[in-house]
Amino acid sequence: MADPSTIRIPDDLLPADGRFGCGPSKVRPEAVEALSRVSRTYLGTSHRQKTVRNEVARLRRGLAEFFSLPDGYEVILSNGGTTAFWESAVFGLIRDRAQFATHGEFGAKFATAVRAAPFLGEPTVHSATPGTAAALTAEAGVDVYGIPQNETSTGVSVPVRRVPGADPDALMLIDATSGAGGLDVDVAETDVYYFAPQKCFGSDGGIWIGLFSPAAIARAEEIKASGRYIPAFLDVVTAIEQSRLEQTYNTPALATVFLAAEQTDWMLSQGGLAWAAKRTAESASIIYGWAARSSFATPFVTDPAVRSTVVATIDLDPAVSADAVSAVLRANGIVDTDSYRKLGRNQLRVALFPAVEPSDVERLTHCIDHVVERL
Repeated sequence: MADPSTIRIPDDLLPADGRFGCGPSKVRPEAVEALSRVSRTYLGTSHRQKTVRNEVARLRRGLAEFFSLPDGYEVILSNGGTTAFWESAVFGLIRDRAQFATHGEFGAKFATAVRAAPFLGEPTVHSATPGTAAALTAEAGVDVYGIPQNETSTGVSVPVRRVPGADPDALMLIDATSGAGGLDVDVAETDVYYFAPQKCFGSDGGIWIGLFSPAAIARAEEIKASGRYIPAFLDVVTAIEQSRLEQTYNTPALATVFLAAEQTDWMLSQGGLAWAAKRTAESASIIYGWAARSSFATPFVTDPAVRSTVVATIDLDPAVSADAVSAVLRANGIVDTDSYRKLGRNQLRVALFPAVEPSDVERLTHCIDHVVERL
């Protein structure tokens, strides 16, 4: 095998932007430039004043339009990212019993958090082999159902729909961390559609965003009124109240809020969610089509019906080291194509988020071919 450090990819093959990470994801240069223009009037200012609250309002308003929120639904945000939301849901949205369908690392983490809570009943967990999808089933007494729309670790994606036959007041919580903004969704099929902005929304991490139904808001208020101990930082009712004031309980990462608002406005200007979903599907068609034609690459998710259009996982032939390919790509300015570390496969993982140009995905495939030929 050739020394990977000696392989150079010709400039005319390289993508215009070599960032293909699944989070933090590519941030558009135009958004960074917009942030730079307000650096003296926005960054380093009080999050209780209009300068920052106006940006929170812009983000909430943009998301409501982007997702065509049903009547009564509200855009809620708070600090801490998706991991913090899971803990908030443990304290403030689950009465007693939850059921989860997990098809990878991240879906399982929510279930683990619930199982560790001494004041909740034992959750039901339907798990699938990585690369395949699990499903939720109606179960008496379950008051919260949870499933990832898109599993970031494996590239499995499932349709968003309520569980037929579930108890009438059961809540549907959808982990949309890597799917929101790039996959089609009817928010009315959910009670909390939650995500963080460091993926399709082209920003940094540090906050969670949830599209809450009236039923989810009522559940949070009911549990808080019951007297259950809830840490202030994880209080869902506090997040709701503060969001209605266009702010957060604690100081947010101002750059994160601004960049997410910029990305939302940009996607709206392009045509909204329909445009974004079409764009990610175009990128997915390029990379999966290439893998199908390749002599050394195959899609990890074998069933096209659950194959993600925002996170592509591509297995390589054992004779071709994915680590070596990623290392050469990185040395040539194409970064973060490594597989998810805990999956442990000889695999490339590529983000196809709306900010990623489909033409750059096409160039990436040519670069991989170039590298493998020389390895």
